Amino acid sequence: MKLHYLKTLSVALTGIFIGGIAQAQENPKPQFKTWSIGVNAGALTGVSPLGGKNDFSNWKSSFGYGLYIKNQLTPSFSLRLDGVRGKVKGDNSEPFNSGAVITGSPASAYSTDLRYSATLSGALNLVNWSMFKQQNNAQLYASAGAGLVNFETTTTATGSGVQTTNAAVNKFVVPVGVGAKFRLSEGVNFDLGWTINFVDADNFDGVYANNNNDKYNYAYAGLEFALGKGKQLAFYSPVAATYQEALDAKNTANSLRSDLDAQKAENAKLRSDINDLSKDSDGDGVPDKFDKCPGTPAGTVVDGSGCPIKLPAPQVTEKVIVTEADRKIVKDAISNLEFDLGKATIRSKSYATLDRVAALLVEKNFSLKLAGHTDNTGSRELNMRLSKERAESVKSYLVSRGANASRIEATGYGPDQPIATNKTAAGRQQNRRVEFTLY
Repeated sequence: MKLHYLKTLSVALTGIFIGGIAQAQENPKPQFKTWSIGVNAGALTGVSPLGGKNDFSNWKSSFGYGLYIKNQLTPSFSLRLDGVRGKVKGDNSEPFNSGAVITGSPASAYSTDLRYSATLSGALNLVNWSMFKQQNNAQLYASAGAGLVNFETTTTATGSGVQTTNAAVNKFVVPVGVGAKFRLSEGVNFDLGWTINFVDADNFDGVYANNNNDKYNYAYAGLEFALGKGKQLAFYSPVAATYQEALDAKNTANSLRSDLDAQKAENAKLRSDINDLSKDSDGDGVPDKFDKCPGTPAGTVVDGSGCPIKLPAPQVTEKVIVTEADRKIVKDAISNLEFDLGKATIRSKSYATLDRVAALLVEKNFSLKLAGHTDNTGSRELNMRLSKERAESVKSYLVSRGANASRIEATGYGPDQPIATNKTAAGRQQNRRVEFTLY
């Protein structure tokens, strides 16, 4: 009989440990707190509501206190090392619940000094109150374990009242308990627990009777202090985390689809705008948008507005001299040149400096090379086309302000000639440019 219930509890404890090992795949992440210490105090009693015969009919509550160290191995399973001290008392001043009266007992009362109880238990979180919250505030748990209890019992003899103190002994003990834990903050929990301790002996109360193992209860309340940084692993819900990851993945996919559709629409509009801007029906080098004399015959020399002009006799110049003032005008035009995002449309804020470049070309009859460049964002085909069209757009604008179209060369190099790294936003901004070269 003494080992019967111990075998049963051993099977249950083994099941808890196996369950914890099975969940050990959920290794705690570095941001979780896994170690904690706890202190508690409560009532020690010498009888269990679970039933069974007891050697004394009247059990009394006595003060007890404890300390534990816990390691949370997974969100659902932990190992806990407990130490408990206090006194367990009882007497025969009242009949049993059945109405039977104790007779012939060698002792009328006992007081057992629980010098120490050291047990190692596995604790299994039964339920977190909110499954779909990654950090819960309350949970229920069950525990079972094994250890040693050292006790010294004093009995009071029936009739004579003589007290006898037995020598302190160590006995095997199996604690089985339940509890509820409430998270007060990220580092402090309020812990309520109740443990039934099965002693592998019939003399915990100082009396050998009934040939049954004795037991005692410990009902307590206390505080648990989580150690380290981060959140507590014990209140973490893997189910909620998995659900949130699936939801985030779905939202990301929807967002990517939306961005792709918007980009397709933007590309279609960009192609349409580029085609409209560069369309030159009569092939005179002046886009229809700026051509004031449409339909000029092929090969006709036209001015900046697309109208035929009489070319002056060629003049031979020995050398073209570009002054610092001329370079400053070109430099200002480059620094102020801006296009609509992803388009070849020149923004109005760039007109003033481009007008000065056009006046310079007309006044000094300079030749100008326009070189369009882009960063490496997007496809190479689109970048080559956009760089060429932006250079052509600048040429068309200068021609519309009187510059000689035949003296302006527009070329697009796409992403092939970067002047800065394309790995940063600042570098990509520098690579998106149109270079002006006077000669």
